[in-house]
Amino acid sequence: MNELLFDEEGAGRYLGGTRPVSKRTLQRWRLEGSGPVYIKLSRSVRYRKSDLDAFIAAGLRHSTSEYAE
Repeated sequence: MNELLFDEEGAGRYLGGTRPVSKRTLQRWRLEGSGPVYIKLSRSVRYRKSDLDAFIAAGLRHSTSEYAE
């Protein structure tokens, strides 16, 4: 499998677009287990594009009255 990997900065830009998600937020999400799936390579953290896309898709809602899962 030859999939694109993002570092924290790249993942933050991918998730947030013009308002990137900060490295600190990604770190907090990892600690809480609430963020996207990540890969740990030695001391480095990487995110697969497909996992970031799945994280975004999991946040889709049809109404403001839908309960967060």
